[in-house]
Amino acid sequence: MKRREFIGLLGGAAVAWPLTARAQPSDRMRHIGVLMNTGPDDPEGKARNVAFERALQELGWTDGRNVRIDYRWGAGDADRIRRYAVELVSLSPDVILTVGSATAGPLLQATRTLPIVFVQAPDPVGAGFVDTLARPGGNATGFTLFEYGISAKWLELLKEIAPGVTRVAVLRDAAIAAGTGQLGAIQSAAPSFGVELSPVGVRDPREIERAVAAFASSANGGLIVTVSTLAGVHRDLIVMLAARHKLPAVYYARYIVAGGGLISYGPDFIDQHRRAAGYVDRILKGEQPADLPVQTPTKYELAINLKTARALGLDVPPSILARADEVIE
Repeated sequence: MKRREFIGLLGGAAVAWPLTARAQPSDRMRHIGVLMNTGPDDPEGKARNVAFERALQELGWTDGRNVRIDYRWGAGDADRIRRYAVELVSLSPDVILTVGSATAGPLLQATRTLPIVFVQAPDPVGAGFVDTLARPGGNATGFTLFEYGISAKWLELLKEIAPGVTRVAVLRDAAIAAGTGQLGAIQSAAPSFGVELSPVGVRDPREIERAVAAFASSANGGLIVTVSTLAGVHRDLIVMLAARHKLPAVYYARYIVAGGGLISYGPDFIDQHRRAAGYVDRILKGEQPADLPVQTPTKYELAINLKTARALGLDVPPSILARADEVIE
């Protein structure tokens, strides 16, 4: 190599080296916190996190390589959720993913600066998480669960699959706004279906068992299980009680039907976690939650468990089978 070419090569390297050095900070390990409303052994919670991490990988983020993900599991315990919310905030992650209003609320009490992406929040405007859906305005954005009006659809499904039902126990968490909103929508539709409603709390397993047993002591009963963290935590108990007392029941999520529930209609929760990865990616790349509009569900699914229907002595109408996204034999 000639001396002039060698000097030129050294000069080019001298110019290139600072550019490379200046690029290094963008390659630093990023940090994501996740506050779940389920327990660490909950299979549905695990499936959602797998979907979230896979979607992140497709966007170039791999746990342990260029991002660290710290999980905390609330398991429906309000004190534990508050403690973990404070703990995650103290770690100062780049962004926090949170599931449901029961976890988003404590996080937003703990910080109004760290970026937060929520999923499955029934009414983020009413809860004060965001200013509006189009312009969140603060440090949080994400994905709504659904409008409360969908709750009337559950009553319609219950009457369609079990026309003889005239009494309906509505399992809801009275301590959260979503519990009141969903019950209100069902109450508005009840007169047109000729049913009498009985609200039942879900905060304590013994409370659930006593209330459902008392309700089942009279004939022509059915159940509607509305969305709440506690309904998800106690879902196995609720499904067992519905089977024991021969009560047709409508649920808000497919995974409960896969676990033995009769029928469900609601958004695809796994899909929301996939979509949440897109918002987390955009925030890691510099966008602000205030500028990312809150999104509504794009996928709803109807699921029916024919084994459970047979055990209850129900003939599933062809109209339901034709509409079902999943039929469990």
